[in-house]
Amino acid sequence: MAVVVGTRPEIIKMAPVIGEVDALLGRGSALVIDTGQHFDESMSGQFWRELGLPAPEVKLDAGGMTRAGCLGYLTAELGRVFASFAPSVVLVQGDTNTTAAGALAANAEGIPLVHVEAGLRSYDRAMPEEHNRVITDHLADLCCAATPHNHTNLALEGIPNSRVLLTGNTIVEAVQSQLPSTDDQLAYLGSYGMRPDAYVLATIHRPENTDEPRTLRGIIEALVGLADRMPVLFPMHPRTRQAAKEAKCEDLLSRMSVVDPVGSRAFLSLAAHAAVLISDSGGVAEEVTVLKRPLVVVRCSTERAESMEAGFSHLVAPHQIASTVAGILSGHQELLARLAKTPCPYGNGTAAAQIARATSQLIELRKD
Repeated sequence: MAVVVGTRPEIIKMAPVIGEVDALLGRGSALVIDTGQHFDESMSGQFWRELGLPAPEVKLDAGGMTRAGCLGYLTAELGRVFASFAPSVVLVQGDTNTTAAGALAANAEGIPLVHVEAGLRSYDRAMPEEHNRVITDHLADLCCAATPHNHTNLALEGIPNSRVLLTGNTIVEAVQSQLPSTDDQLAYLGSYGMRPDAYVLATIHRPENTDEPRTLRGIIEALVGLADRMPVLFPMHPRTRQAAKEAKCEDLLSRMSVVDPVGSRAFLSLAAHAAVLISDSGGVAEEVTVLKRPLVVVRCSTERAESMEAGFSHLVAPHQIASTVAGILSGHQELLARLAKTPCPYGNGTAAAQIARATSQLIELRKD
């Protein structure tokens, strides 16, 4: 089988699946292909090492392309790789350009496709990810839906129940396996000069927030306003850093703790003790449900409705950041106590094992 990944979240979320496939079918059973969509070493390379994964057998070079260029290049290159290696099945995850290209290439080569984290929908056609996930779901032979809501989305689009499996989300296993011990968590905090429950952790990277200078500046100004109350730690995506420079925000950034992207274990440690997180990442919206922390989601729409419905996430526009954070902090201890008792809506940590078993069964069915 072939596992196609290309971004930080894909590597993190597919690591448990690769581990379960190795345990079920033997180590090295999965041909791991890294498309290089996250081409910066700080955004990709270090995660392979931290997650205990071997270097990918195939490495492509999709970084820095336009969406059309990326999809075209990856569909062609992955088609070539699939034709050469003839995998019994292809696994893709999520909703990136890598995901859609992997699905299109598998379909073109007549190879069964498994979509991990199927059924996410924002119903926002302005999001490239929405198109990627819809394309992939409808091409997939097996849609691994993380939640009942995702399962319902697929049914509403006419995808038969026989092609859908409710698994939970592998983010639960990923967080549980990567979260360091309490002592090591506090050591990570200390290395960034932070104290538990006394800082804001922010990540911003989506085009809707970075491509328009006025929007990005508004977000950064809101973060700077919060920095007057407590430290703001801002691990900055390389593309966001460049966008902030073009928006002439360097002086504003100097008033926060802006650092390079951090590794998985460090980020989870920082997230586990942040008073509040501010992000536009879908993965972070899932991680906080395991870590039991409040999150302000700076986006126009979200496909992680479960995180909001459970009370972990709050969807806001940039101008609402300050007031939303103030509300969270005003009843902080009570909120943390409530979140600690709130079940994670993304499953019980068995998703990867279920996906590995179902994929193995799909391979056996194709042999008959």
